[in-house]
Amino acid sequence: MTSTDAISDTIFALSSGSGVAGVAVVRLSGASSFNALMQLTSKVLPKIRMAAVRELKDPSSGARLDQALVICFESPSSFTGEDIVELHLHGGRSVVSGILEALSAMPGLRPAEPGEFSRRAFEQGKLDLTEAEGLNDLIHAQTAAQREQALRQMDGALKDLYEGWRARLVGHLAHLEADIDFPDEGLPEGVAGAVLPEILRLKENLTQYLVDGRRGEALRDGFRIVILGEPNAGKSTLLNALAKSDVAIVSEEKGTTRDVIEVSLDLGGYPVRLIDTAGLREGEGAIEKEGIRRARLKAEDADLRLVLVRADEWPVLPKMATEWLDERALLVVTQKDRVPMFHVEHHEVPEAVSDYIVMSANEDADLSILFSKLEDHVTIAMAPREVPSLTRVRHRRALEECVEHLSRFEENAGIDAVLAAEDVRMAARSLGRITGRVGVEDMLDVVFSDFCIGK
Repeated sequence: MTSTDAISDTIFALSSGSGVAGVAVVRLSGASSFNALMQLTSKVLPKIRMAAVRELKDPSSGARLDQALVICFESPSSFTGEDIVELHLHGGRSVVSGILEALSAMPGLRPAEPGEFSRRAFEQGKLDLTEAEGLNDLIHAQTAAQREQALRQMDGALKDLYEGWRARLVGHLAHLEADIDFPDEGLPEGVAGAVLPEILRLKENLTQYLVDGRRGEALRDGFRIVILGEPNAGKSTLLNALAKSDVAIVSEEKGTTRDVIEVSLDLGGYPVRLIDTAGLREGEGAIEKEGIRRARLKAEDADLRLVLVRADEWPVLPKMATEWLDERALLVVTQKDRVPMFHVEHHEVPEAVSDYIVMSANEDADLSILFSKLEDHVTIAMAPREVPSLTRVRHRRALEECVEHLSRFEENAGIDAVLAAEDVRMAARSLGRITGRVGVEDMLDVVFSDFCIGK
C-alpha cells in the first residue's frame, strides 16, 4: 500500500487500553469519519467539538451496540489534520468488538496500523518527528523524569533547538552562495570570511551538545547499572535484594548465572535497568564462556558498574574485577557478615575508585546506604539541563553527521568555495532529517513502528 493510498482511507482503532474498563475510546480519522458516525446513529452530526449522547446501532443488522458519548473534530483543526470522530463507549468487550466489527464492514474504512494516527499528524504538518517521538515516549513513560522529558519534547523543545541550528546554517549558506553566484555585484567584502567564524562557533556548540553522557537516551531507555564480579561474589544475591524479589538463582555452585538478567527500578523518579551478569572468570564450557562474553559487553556499555569483591578476599582484588574500576564504577565489598569486625583501610582502596561501600545484602541498613549511593549517582548523571537533551540514537547520528560536514567545510573554506557551500548544505540537511524537514520518507516506518495501535 502506498502512502497516498493509506491516507485516502479512513482508519479506526481502539485508542484506550484493551480489556474491561468503565470507558473505552474508539477513534476514526479520515474523510469518511463523519459519514460513518451518521451510519451508526442514523442522525445528523452533533456540533463540532461538542459532546453528544447517541445510540449506536449496527447499520447492517440494526442491532443496538451501545449508548455512547460522541465528539467530532473537523479538518484541519484536529490531531491528525483530518476529520476525526471519537466514540466514548462503555468498556465491555462485547460493546467494543461490536463497534469495531460494524466499522470494518463499512466501505472505505479499515483498522489503523501502529502509529498511523500520529504518522498522519506528521504528514499533515501537525507534528514534526521529534514531537511525534515525544508523544510516544509520553505514552510509555514509567517515571516522573521520563514523563517530564517526554512532555518537554512533545511541546517542541528539541524541534526549536534543532530548527534554530538549521536556520542559522541556511542563513550562512545564503551568504556563501551569494559570494559564488554574484562575485561582481558589489556585495560587502569578506562576506564568506565573516561567515566562517559563525559556522565554526555553531560546530563547537554541536560538539559540546553531543558530549552529554547519553543523559537523554539513558532517561528514555533507563540508566544502566551492571553488577560485575567473580563467581560467588554475591551478584545474584545483591540483585534479588535490590529488586526485592527472587529474580536470580542463588547458589554456591560457580557459574550458576549463565546469561544476563535485567530488572527495572525507579530510583528517585529516574528509570534504572539493573543488570546481573555471569561471574567473571576463565569460562568452563561454551555456554559459560558466552555468558562471560555478554557480561563484558554489558560492562562496556554500562552507565555505572557495581564491581563486587568478597570481604574474605579483601584487600586482594581479582584481576577480572580491577579492569572495570574507573570513574564509572562503585566498588562493593560484599559479605562483610562472614568476616567478624571487618573494615576497609583507606590505603587499601585503589586510586581509580572514587566511591565504595562495605555491606551485606542481608542487612537492611546496608541496603539503604547502597540505595542512597545509587540514587546519588543516577541523580547526578541524569540531572536536568537547560538545553533539552537528545533522546534517540537517530538524533545523535544525524548530529554527528552534521559535525562531520562542518569539519569538511572548515577544510574547504578558502580553498574551494563551491565545496565549502555544499558542506554547509549537507550539514543543514542532516539537521532537517531529525525533525522531518527533508529526506525522511525511507525512515517513517521505523519511527512510527513502535507506537501503539490507536495512536
